[in-house]
Amino acid sequence: MGMSSEVEALAARAQFMRESMGKSQSITDSMISILGSFDHRLSALETSMRPTQVRTHAYRKAHENIDNTLKAAESVLTQFDVSRQVENKVLKGPENDLGGFLAAVDQLQNNVEFFTLNSSLKASDGALNHARGLLNKGMTRLAEEFKALLAQHSKSVDPAHLRELLPNPTKQAASSPSGGGPTDGKTDLPHTPPLLVLPTLILPRVVPQLREMARRLVAAGYHQQCLKIYRDVRVSTLEQSLQKLGVEKLSKDDVQKMQWETLEGKIGKWIQYMSIAVKLLFAAERKLCDQIWYHLDPHREKCFADVTDSSVHMLLSFGEAIAKSKKSPEKLFVLLDMHETMHNLLPEIEVVFSGESAVGMREAAMGLIRRLAQTAKDTFGDFEDAVGKDATKTPVLDGTVHPLTSYVINYVKFLFDYQSTLNQLLGEGQQGKPNSQLAAATMRIMAVLQTNLDNKAKLYRDPALTHIFLMNNIHYMVRSVRRSEAKDLFGDDWVQRQRRIVQQHANTYQRAAWGKALGYLSGSAASSGGLGSSSDGSSISKSAIKERLKNFNLLFDELYQRQTQWTIPDNELREAVRLAVAEVLLPAYRSFVKRYSSILDTGKSNSKYVRYSPEDLDRMLSEFFEGKARVDHRR
Repeated sequence: MGMSSEVEALAARAQFMRESMGKSQSITDSMISILGSFDHRLSALETSMRPTQVRTHAYRKAHENIDNTLKAAESVLTQFDVSRQVENKVLKGPENDLGGFLAAVDQLQNNVEFFTLNSSLKASDGALNHARGLLNKGMTRLAEEFKALLAQHSKSVDPAHLRELLPNPTKQAASSPSGGGPTDGKTDLPHTPPLLVLPTLILPRVVPQLREMARRLVAAGYHQQCLKIYRDVRVSTLEQSLQKLGVEKLSKDDVQKMQWETLEGKIGKWIQYMSIAVKLLFAAERKLCDQIWYHLDPHREKCFADVTDSSVHMLLSFGEAIAKSKKSPEKLFVLLDMHETMHNLLPEIEVVFSGESAVGMREAAMGLIRRLAQTAKDTFGDFEDAVGKDATKTPVLDGTVHPLTSYVINYVKFLFDYQSTLNQLLGEGQQGKPNSQLAAATMRIMAVLQTNLDNKAKLYRDPALTHIFLMNNIHYMVRSVRRSEAKDLFGDDWVQRQRRIVQQHANTYQRAAWGKALGYLSGSAASSGGLGSSSDGSSISKSAIKERLKNFNLLFDELYQRQTQWTIPDNELREAVRLAVAEVLLPAYRSFVKRYSSILDTGKSNSKYVRYSPEDLDRMLSEFFEGKARVDHRR
């Protein structure tokens, strides 16, 4: 009974569940049907709204375009108004307000560029023409002010100030570097050499103004006019500085007509002028160009080349005239001075004139260096030839150093002040012998001089004077070499060899001058009766002894009169020659007088033959070779 009731309850529940599931399915189907109808309606709605969306986007885009157009129109309208806004400022010019004028010019320049780029705008042609016309008027006023300001502050540099600034090893070491840039010490190229104070060509406060003016003129297309103004003013000022310094415009004919003394003085000044011009004036002009024409290449380089061109060629033309003038030995040293000056300045010339526009000036400087070198080399060769060809026929009467000898020796000594330059000009020396070329050349000159002196010595009739002459000249050569830098170049062998030659001439002089006198005293020159060898003189006649003393006295008088007029200019050599004669003559004389004193001692007549005591002879010998006028030596 209980079991049956439970089964019925389960069956009832199952039936209920079947009915519930049936109702759920029905609801699901209804919901699907409803949702399907919504999808259809939404699709229809989207389709109906699409035109509206398109129109809304178009309206929004149109609104944006209108805003952009309004802004552009406002900008354009502003540009049309620029000329009117700056016109008064531009027409007033830059005299009283340079900064405001330059700002107005900048606006006007931008205005011209705007209308040039937007030429399709209506009425832009009229606005562009008006802006250009106003800009041209402004540039004309600016160019006038640029010229006035530049001319007002461009003054020639005081020559004394330039000489104070001219560097030398001491001053240059103590100098401080100069500035280089437009206002803050910066430039495009490091043109200013270090440790050098340059002259101030234009006040520093004015330079920035000129630079800003030049920049506007170049930007507006007025570079040619600006360059011409700058060139004309600075060329004139630079030339005035050089003229006040002393630089002259001399032609080749002017140089050829000058006396050597005058020309030599001008060459010395030219050397100083070149140093001042390159190191100071041209370097300062380069610095000024770098500052005013800052970042305005290629105008900067052309400007500097145009400013310095005439001054550079004025200086170099004088050097060219000297290099091409008639060669003479005395010109060698000034040619070497000029060559050394130009050679030393060349590094600075290459820096200061480094631009392409200045290539002609660099080449002109290097060309002058080459011509000076060649002329100096030719002159040196001509000097060697001239020494050998000197044909002076008038002998030096007192046998002293010949003018040719002193001239050549002094010339050679001066050569050693230019060892480096001469060896460079004559060609490289042998390995390990940097001065070999100069040594070889000077040795040839000395050899030629000695040959010429040998020929001149033949003009003397007295053989003794011939050897005094050669002794004096060769001794002068040796002494000069020993006391100069030439000693190391010639070497000890050359010096010793020449000293032996001097001694040989001294010995030969002694034999030639005193051989006969010594013969009278020794008996080898007997002419009337023989000299006996006995101490009492028994084998020689009294008359023969007296004849010998008489002849000795006459000969000594003659030698005294002659050789006191001769000259040995060197004190030591003169004393040495006197001593050598005295050491031979005085002992022989004492011996002769002593040997025959018994025969000669016959009373008053003795003084007639024994005229001089040994002391008298010694005193008189001390007067030899003094170059004295003829005097009477008798007591």
